[in-house]
Amino acid sequence: MCEAHRVIASPLKVDVLMHHMEAWRPSSTGHLINRVVANTGLHVYRKERPLICEEIMQPGRQLWILHPTGEALPTSEPAAGLQVLLLDGTWIQSTGMMRGVESWGRRVSLPMAGESRYWLRSQAADDRFSTIEALLFLMAALGMKEDCARLQLQFELHVYAGLCARGKKVEAANYLFSSPVSGPLQELIPTLKPWAQPSRRDRGL
Repeated sequence: MCEAHRVIASPLKVDVLMHHMEAWRPSSTGHLINRVVANTGLHVYRKERPLICEEIMQPGRQLWILHPTGEALPTSEPAAGLQVLLLDGTWIQSTGMMRGVESWGRRVSLPMAGESRYWLRSQAADDRFSTIEALLFLMAALGMKEDCARLQLQFELHVYAGLCARGKKVEAANYLFSSPVSGPLQELIPTLKPWAQPSRRDRGL
């Protein structure tokens, strides 16, 4: 996956508030956001260690905290003047984190629809999405089409590689069939399939 790594320089300031139970999971999309979106802030949440608002908020930007219980998404705000705080954890964990930061900024919900492409984990309901998918919806709503497309590629490659690493041949094949990664990253795809690589015996080892 390192060969396909691309950093996205976005005018939107992104910060991820990650629950400490999420921090050790390699499938976390919060870690992926931190790797591929330039200048992302990653902050680990522990209930016993309150966060300091001033250490996270950026001067001159309006802070949006994405949560399903927020107000309707404003459509007239330029991305360059925004900072978004993404809550990364389970739905129960995110509710707890929300209580700790809700006074910091504007709670905003997204008109998210469709099916989640995050096949590495089962969603509790049809209207549930991963953290990075929330960011993708926001970028699309703000008219950031190029950044959204680049991030979508990194996300789908992350999911496909995860399925391959788990040896889920059928799921990986089905995912790739409906994914945009098979086009621009076509040469990389075979290297992510451990079952497609020659064995030690085939290589004469």
